[in-house]
Amino acid sequence: MNLEKLFTMQAALDEYIQSNKQVDEDVFMKKGLALVVELAELANETRCFKFWSGKGPSERAVILEEYVDSIHFLLSLGITRGLDDLKEWPIEKNEEDLTTLFLLTNEAIIAFLHHSTKITYEKIWVLYGAIAEKLGFSSEDVLKAYISKNETNYERQKSGY
Repeated sequence: MNLEKLFTMQAALDEYIQSNKQVDEDVFMKKGLALVVELAELANETRCFKFWSGKGPSERAVILEEYVDSIHFLLSLGITRGLDDLKEWPIEKNEEDLTTLFLLTNEAIIAFLHHSTKITYEKIWVLYGAIAEKLGFSSEDVLKAYISKNETNYERQKSGY
């Protein structure tokens, strides 16, 4: 999946938010924590780790929305570190279960926050791709959901969110 459109859209949203909220501080670590939180919210909606519960996962649409919430912050972090030249979503085969993928992704995010290199950044994308595959999300699903949530984020900013 080509990421150029997503980076462009995210850069515009970031600029709008920073201007609208008059942000003049470095918010890289705050965005990093937001990504970790969004990843946890996604895991919670899948319920993949809740061996003690018989309740199934949330509806697919809810899980997809949580997934793209993460993508917003992942894009934003890359933009902040000048890594928005990543043209294609890097894909690698991964046989891990969903619980392990969430843990590996969390580790990769933390590693990137402390060592913001292209390699550590691409590792997060690879793991998010593996999560999408496990959840049955196509690139078209992700793109459509991202665009929809991006519009929602603008509306939220305009209404004083």
